[in-house]
Amino acid sequence: MSLSFNNLTFIIVTFKSEHIINECINSLPKNSKIIIIENSGDEKIKRKLEKEYPGITIVIQKNIGMGAANNKGIKMCKTDYAFVINPDVKFESSTIQKMINFTAKINDYSILAPISDNIKYPNYIIKNINSINNELDYLDVDSVDGFAMLINKKSFEDHLYFDENFFLFLENDDLCLRKKKEMKKIYVLKTAKINHLGGKSPSGLFKDEIEYSRNWHWMWSKFYFNQKHYGYINALLKTLPTLVSSKIKFIYYLLTCNGYKRKIYKMRFLGLVNAMVGKKSWYRPKV
Repeated sequence: MSLSFNNLTFIIVTFKSEHIINECINSLPKNSKIIIIENSGDEKIKRKLEKEYPGITIVIQKNIGMGAANNKGIKMCKTDYAFVINPDVKFESSTIQKMINFTAKINDYSILAPISDNIKYPNYIIKNINSINNELDYLDVDSVDGFAMLINKKSFEDHLYFDENFFLFLENDDLCLRKKKEMKKIYVLKTAKINHLGGKSPSGLFKDEIEYSRNWHWMWSKFYFNQKHYGYINALLKTLPTLVSSKIKFIYYLLTCNGYKRKIYKMRFLGLVNAMVGKKSWYRPKV
């Protein structure tokens, strides 16, 4: 079956995102199939959303990370297509229909994404910019950001979606790179737009702790990604300058009594060190 409203499920991984999730849900077509994976384990959020949206499936669990939670949602859905989105995105009213119309003509893809409406921050990467054909209404890209990815499950015969070793960051880049190595297509539809607020998913009440966690995991994931695809030495060469600069900045902010910045660079340093010695991505935000 081809892409249609009836053959599509939206997967939204949340973490105390009740301040923003309503805008996301309300931007989706009415009666959409939606699965929310709430990674905070907060039963109050589940009860609140179930009251507001009786038709939505909501799973509450401990924080297992973005990739693992997305995998859970993808495997739970009964449709051939799973649209992985972040809770801080909003769709234009015509976006889904434009994607459906597009796939009626071109369906040889593993991943399809709408385009960010913020041209300063594109949600895709094209390594060979000379390959861009401006006459087409879509782009053949190397990767797309994880905040909006339509997954064609039929293209994943092995059922290997996101690498669950990534807790946060680069799990989408890894998925895209694996599909490109398989010679599968990843498209961005230029006429279908989406608005991404960026970094607004968790509540601001936990801003500092979330930021510490992001810095730890960004560095861990950067090393793991490069090691996985290009080898340990390559990963070491790419991240060693960051390791050194993080240590220097940690000492500087220690001496200048800037506790927030000191901890930021401490987390970057520790994230890298843990990845370098082969430890799993174990750090969890203290919220």
